[in-house]
Amino acid sequence: MSSAMPQPETAPLVACTVSRDVQNFDLLIEDMETALGEGWGDLGFEDALAFFEQPDAEALQFIALALDETDEQKLDLMGEIITNAKAKDIRVILIAEDVTPGSLHQLLRQGADEFVPYPLPDGELQQAIDRVRSARATGVSGSGATGAQSGPQLRAGEDKQGAVFACHGIAGGTGSTTLAVNLAWELASISKTDAPKVCLLDLDLQFGSASTSLDLPRREAVFEMLSDTESMDDEIFAQSLLTFEEKLEVLTAPTDMLPLDLVSSEDIERVVDMARAHFDYVVVDMPSTIVQWTESVLTASHIYFVTMDMDMRSAQNTLRFKRALQSEQLPIEKLRYVLNRGPKFTDMNGKTRVKKLAESLDIAIEVQLPDGNKQVTESADHGVPLGLGAAKNPLRKEIAKLAESIHLLSSDGVQAA
Repeated sequence: MSSAMPQPETAPLVACTVSRDVQNFDLLIEDMETALGEGWGDLGFEDALAFFEQPDAEALQFIALALDETDEQKLDLMGEIITNAKAKDIRVILIAEDVTPGSLHQLLRQGADEFVPYPLPDGELQQAIDRVRSARATGVSGSGATGAQSGPQLRAGEDKQGAVFACHGIAGGTGSTTLAVNLAWELASISKTDAPKVCLLDLDLQFGSASTSLDLPRREAVFEMLSDTESMDDEIFAQSLLTFEEKLEVLTAPTDMLPLDLVSSEDIERVVDMARAHFDYVVVDMPSTIVQWTESVLTASHIYFVTMDMDMRSAQNTLRFKRALQSEQLPIEKLRYVLNRGPKFTDMNGKTRVKKLAESLDIAIEVQLPDGNKQVTESADHGVPLGLGAAKNPLRKEIAKLAESIHLLSSDGVQAA
């Protein structure tokens, strides 16, 4: 008979670091030992996928997925790790060093629950662990969207007849979505005590990026609603919306790229009318392409902003745009031309060029937006409007002034158009 004493069973692991080489993250090792003692392990990227299928993985509460700029070449693998972990009800804390905002945003969108920058600030990992444990205990699912909530409760029979403001880029990169998202946010946060109700509709069914700019998920409910607007009621419309920071309601573009003629003019009229009935302001982000239902939005709009740059492509497209609308006898008096990246106050040569551009196109450029530089891209990558991410940015200040003038006109009962 063997005289060997029985060995105590090893306690199950409650967490694992997942990295290319955990030795590259020595501060993470120290913080994991402080938080969990010996109750954690370490896995490589490929090892993690295999481990999730083992019985031992059932005890895991979370993984700390650590990556740096070198690992950005394997974002698909990172996404697969996150997806498999979430399928096993394992929470994911991202530990990232020198990772671009775009890559970080992509991983958060794929389901990561928390993000902690590396080198780790004091106590941040422990706080993240506490949050994921609390969320796991209460069954709350991490969405990766910092300000997203389910849609509002809309009251049946409401008829606010809200004002509609559309934003249409005359060419790619002219700031149409930036204007739409930030104008909607500024209107929604214009008053701390009596803020108007604002809805942002992203009707660019193919390349709409309002959801990215506000870090909101795209939902199948949008496609379902657009596919059958005849059956749409207050409840169905509300279920298609997401709330950003408890202030702004957003109808994101659909999950998949859809043909622009998927919806008819009647469909868009129903959606816009529904939004107008429940909100004081409706901001519409339009596709740059003119489609059958462009007329519906133009007709419903109080102001139809057309964003442009000071270049030849914008000038040529503006002429073609005007000609197309005039041939259909549409109300071009609702158009307001917005110059993106306008000249600075002291740039007299730039101002002369703007004047000549307006004269040659026979239009009035009534709004000039300054160049917001890198902060505009950075705010969009982080999923926040400029008012939250870069409040002192000159572009943000100009859009805030535009929102104030719109709100003043509406408050005085003057029709904006």
